[in-house]
Amino acid sequence: MHACLAVPAKRCSTAAYASAINQGAVTRTSLLTVIDYSLPSTQPRLWVLDLKRARVLYRELVAHGKGSGDNLASEFSNEEGSFMSSLGLFITDEAYVGKNGYSMRLRGLEPGINDHAYDRAIVVHGADYVSKAVADAAGRLGRSWGCPAVRVGIARKLINTIKDGTVMYVYGPPHQEAGASTSAKSGWTRQSAKRDGG
Repeated sequence: MHACLAVPAKRCSTAAYASAINQGAVTRTSLLTVIDYSLPSTQPRLWVLDLKRARVLYRELVAHGKGSGDNLASEFSNEEGSFMSSLGLFITDEAYVGKNGYSMRLRGLEPGINDHAYDRAIVVHGADYVSKAVADAAGRLGRSWGCPAVRVGIARKLINTIKDGTVMYVYGPPHQEAGASTSAKSGWTRQSAKRDGG
């Protein structure tokens, strides 16, 4: 089912999914989204897995933050203003229309790793700089301000598939992955603040 998803990323995302279920944070349990930032941006490195039907719904290009690296993401942060991507376990939140068009909020479940994601406005959105044409011309995708940006043409459909309480796990290079716990107990709560990512 995992269609070329590397063993380490598959193992970590499976553990993260179980952790999210145990925390009671998951509203829709049949889906798991995995981003493997150990891969270069020129490769499709976002998977949406239908666990109930054991099939891959999407395998897509996805950008990382401009502070995280060029073609390969090597640095990650939980801090505002870093322009870096965050690793670890997330729950998808609501969809909305903002400055980047149709977008989806994310809530990080790991204190010190990604729990500032909502306040940082780390969201899934479409971007013109995410395409095979850009990757072929520049040798890498364009980069975001930390958001996992996807192709404009797939953004709405993908967001509508995974929004409102599914699990997302963002895997990183092994030297970074050691810092991302998949068993954090964050006390996930809905916040009222509304921010718009980049």
